Amino acid sequence: MNRVMQVAIVHYWLLGMRGGEKVVESLCRMFPEADLFTLFYDPDSVSDTIRKHKVTASYLNPLRRYHRSLLPFMPSALESLDLRGYDLILSSESGPAKGVLTLSTSQHVCYCHTPMRYLWELYPEYLNEWTSIRVKRWLMRPLARNLRVWDYATAARVDEFIANSENVRRRIFKTYRRESIVIPPPVEVESFHYCPPEDYFLAVAELVAYKRLDHAVRLFSRTGRRLKIVGEGPEFHNLKRLAGASIEFCGRVSGEQLRQLFARSRGLIVPGEEDFGINMVESLASGKPVVALGRGGALEIVPAGGGVLYEKASEEELGAAVDRLEAVESRIRPEALREHALKFSEAEFQRKIRLLLPCAEGPVYATAAPPKTWMLV
Repeated sequence: MNRVMQVAIVHYWLLGMRGGEKVVESLCRMFPEADLFTLFYDPDSVSDTIRKHKVTASYLNPLRRYHRSLLPFMPSALESLDLRGYDLILSSESGPAKGVLTLSTSQHVCYCHTPMRYLWELYPEYLNEWTSIRVKRWLMRPLARNLRVWDYATAARVDEFIANSENVRRRIFKTYRRESIVIPPPVEVESFHYCPPEDYFLAVAELVAYKRLDHAVRLFSRTGRRLKIVGEGPEFHNLKRLAGASIEFCGRVSGEQLRQLFARSRGLIVPGEEDFGINMVESLASGKPVVALGRGGALEIVPAGGGVLYEKASEEELGAAVDRLEAVESRIRPEALREHALKFSEAEFQRKIRLLLPCAEGPVYATAAPPKTWMLV
């Protein structure tokens, strides 16, 4: 006898509303009856859309304040989540999420924002993202080997990978030797608007070392150009020490405040490599250009005439790129940037997901023999 397909959404942690949580939010709208599973959950830090769903957190949740330090315990916590009874599992991965255990009759589709950088790219800036405590970073190196073995093994538990960009598609293959389909994440592009620019540039990022915001802070402090920085993170105090009078730290802002900051800015500054870069899409949706390091997601998002990309991650190269933008600023067409941003809308994201998942059109009935693969056609 057929029955309605049961859907579970797994996300590494629900402790804020960044890009990964926006993907989860969109999936929640597509699957209003889905249950959510996560390592850590703070209902006060997520949207009403997510809170409406049944959310199950792991046994580590009482320690969520220290979540960045609990990486060695996350494999066990993920594998303790009970996903029996679910026919479709959608995992949202950039921290560990795809490592959940599922039945052989269920389908597991992983939307991968990136393989975990602090496991696979053990540069100091990525270790700093995991923890700012030197002893913990030192201990991480021997632990990372076992965690990499576990993370690689869990890729075999996934039936289909979705990458958020061509950049991440290549990284998934490099890390797991698995092919993936590219579907950019959803951006609420229709909610952004254009206003005549005021005299400031904007940076929107978590304040971690690999975002290289120190390049922007030094440059704008030295030149006296105004820069507003939206975001929080472990690098705040270091950046604050570097900042001159022209730098303003806005901290965490509401969605409406962020839209206003984008709308009135001269443009967005992105000095670090982004896996995708939702903030760049939001800037274009506001009719504002982007100055970005020409790597990763910037190569796929910023169109010709939509800003300036520069090759080398340095303060000098960033300064030259800002100079080039100022030379052509008057010729930029905001309406063309806004039109380009529409290709990254939530409607486009959901359309592509529907092509991949036959159950995304509404209630679908599970059978004893689910399809072996679901591919875009």
